[in-house]
Amino acid sequence: MSTATSTDTRSPAPHAADSHDLIRVHGARVNNLKDVSIEIPKRRLTVFTGVSGSGKSSLVFGTIAAESQRMINETYSTFVQGFMPTLARPEVDVLEGLTTAIIVDQQRMGADPRSTVGTATDANALLRILFSRLGQPHVGPPSAFAFNVASVRASGAITVERGADRTKAVKQTFNRTGGMCTRCEGRGTVTDIDLTQLYDDSKSIAEGAFTIPGWKSDSFWTVRVYAESGFVDPNKPIREYTEKEMRDFLHKEPVKVKVEGVNLTYEGLIPKVRKSFLAKDPEAMQPHIREFVERAVTFTTCPECDGTRLSEAARSSRIDGVSIADACAMQISDLAAWVRGLDEPSVAPLLTSLGDTLDSFVEIGLGYLSLDRPSGTLSGGEAQRTKMIRHLGSSLTDVTYVFDEPTIGLHPHDIQRMNGLLLRLRDKGNTVLVVEHKPETIAIADHVVDLGPLAGSEGGTVCFEGTVGRLRGSGTLTGHHLDDRARLKPQVRKPTGAVEIRGAAANNLRDVDVDVPLGVLCVVTGVAGSGKSSLIHGSIPASAGVVAIDQGAIRGSRRSNPATYTGLLDPIRKAFAKENGVKPALFSANSAGACPACNGAGVVYTDLAMMAGVASPCEECDGKRFQAEVLEYHLGGPENGKDISEVLAMSVTEAHAFFGGDGAKVPAAARILQRMEDVGLGYLKVGQPLTTLSGGERQRLKLATRMAEKGGVYVLDEPTTGLHLADVEQLLGLLDRLVDSGKSVIVIEHHQAVMAHADWIIDLGPGAGHDGGRIVFEGTPADLVADRSTLTGEHLAAYVGA
Repeated sequence: MSTATSTDTRSPAPHAADSHDLIRVHGARVNNLKDVSIEIPKRRLTVFTGVSGSGKSSLVFGTIAAESQRMINETYSTFVQGFMPTLARPEVDVLEGLTTAIIVDQQRMGADPRSTVGTATDANALLRILFSRLGQPHVGPPSAFAFNVASVRASGAITVERGADRTKAVKQTFNRTGGMCTRCEGRGTVTDIDLTQLYDDSKSIAEGAFTIPGWKSDSFWTVRVYAESGFVDPNKPIREYTEKEMRDFLHKEPVKVKVEGVNLTYEGLIPKVRKSFLAKDPEAMQPHIREFVERAVTFTTCPECDGTRLSEAARSSRIDGVSIADACAMQISDLAAWVRGLDEPSVAPLLTSLGDTLDSFVEIGLGYLSLDRPSGTLSGGEAQRTKMIRHLGSSLTDVTYVFDEPTIGLHPHDIQRMNGLLLRLRDKGNTVLVVEHKPETIAIADHVVDLGPLAGSEGGTVCFEGTVGRLRGSGTLTGHHLDDRARLKPQVRKPTGAVEIRGAAANNLRDVDVDVPLGVLCVVTGVAGSGKSSLIHGSIPASAGVVAIDQGAIRGSRRSNPATYTGLLDPIRKAFAKENGVKPALFSANSAGACPACNGAGVVYTDLAMMAGVASPCEECDGKRFQAEVLEYHLGGPENGKDISEVLAMSVTEAHAFFGGDGAKVPAAARILQRMEDVGLGYLKVGQPLTTLSGGERQRLKLATRMAEKGGVYVLDEPTTGLHLADVEQLLGLLDRLVDSGKSVIVIEHHQAVMAHADWIIDLGPGAGHDGGRIVFEGTPADLVADRSTLTGEHLAAYVGA
């Protein structure tokens, strides 16, 4: 099969003679792009296709959108730029015809506890104005209904004139009314610390009672300040402390004490832990510290505001018996109907604007959400669609909208609606650039750019430019697989048992009873918001031996790579150490073997204040990250031996051949590399920074890592996310191998190919939110197609051509 075409496959762009109608890219070299040069028609819908890792995101987001943003930032004054993120110029020779880029990507909306669906859009602001005008009793301006604004009473002096030559200072009190609950400070939850995670109360401090990471017995700043403070007995088990000792141990206000003549501050353990751990960003913590914090901190609903985040005054004001807390807790589709039912001419424009905003949620398939839903709990697809809300009613034209797989998380029924929104943005005179794998969205493109031919170092070139029709006959990997359709299996596996779920009522589930079969490939389907994740993640007991692989982001710094994330580096370091008679730490760029000039980063970062910083390869180690002496040690014999930097530069496939074949027998490393190949990551570099991996690559890396865990039940959440059409077949083969090895595999999925390949389907619905939460079908894919009583059944039947 050919994966490249001659240049005659390119179709002329509309109005090609007019350079103002084109976005010209020449010589793009971001990540794996190989001097890519293309011309993209403006005011058209262009879809970028290609296997995961082929360079689509590098071209669209890393080059075109990044340069547009950088150039817009440069229009501000230097003073303003000092407060903005610094953006480096992409590696590209020429970029012409750029317009303002609005990026609507899959980045989660952050885990800020104060951010909700309502605050992330205009909906909450409009709702606050509405209640400040119509709410009874009247409690104040819009800020009185804002849970992010505290009530403040401040005094100040103002000078007033009293006659021709006299002035007098008059004290005046200023009030600012906010709607924040004072108990939880607008978070809706209060935190508590699990003391059992801080110490073992059967031991004394002298016996090592503290179980807090990094608290060593000889540390002046932690353990010794408690042991020698005089407030507690260091030789008595903590459980035997008197009431006063316990109060001083846990809650005492900061006070100066002397430890061996050194002045130190003593304070209770709980405020000490709050300042040391809870005030820091969890994402910036080392993994073992983050795990400790997640164990030690518990969150409970605020008893004062019942989780609404709002003060009692804000909750007391109502419109037709509905408070703003009630409104924010409604399903958005219901809230839209409530707003449309309000008849008050004095606020008619406000009601129209709020109604339109809420209707946009429904139109985009998010009507099942509520405005008080924390934005950090939204999936990548939900976050992307939420970001679209503010653009749907915009009157701007000639803007470049950039989307990253907007169909993620969408049922086939909803993809058509998403396609309509993309076309509407185009028809208003905008340029729409979409990175996408789904054939339903590729089909609506005016222009297609196919990158490849493969991924990583074997990708980064433009294989095809032109229409969808010409793509089908182009011979590229995408063109070859564009019309692929999975078939229903003639025979399905028989279950070996079942996980019984009884009375499931999490979120929108309606007292659901269902038996999830074991020993088979079970696919859970239904429209977005129908209750799939609530049923599987929220109802299957942990005792079932579940290994859950969701869409959560991989945590790690720019030093992290596939070798460190999967644990592959450990057996490799030990093998190097054993063969050369040295310590394993020498073969870690984060430890003893690190280049002293760059601290093992491989690059030296130069801060240029308001200008973008520069990362230059380290001249000392030439970007290899290790000391020169470390690179003198080899593994694999005198002829074919490799140093540690050469191993990290190998692809997964090359490393597998090296550690599993004639190069160097390291079975533990070979097993990990085999799993990475099984999930289609053979092309990745072993030492490639995780920050350069696409979303699909990161998810499959997580899958490869979790496959090693013991557990009989694997739960996968939309594993086709980010997968090219050609890779779906490989994924189905992997799922089959898991089941055939004795595992039970449960997949939450929208892709019809996975549905068709299932042994058993559980379909939820019939709709989303309170219109869902019920089992609408259980059975084989063939029975679902024959039945056609659900939305999933209709679309699966159309997909398989039944």
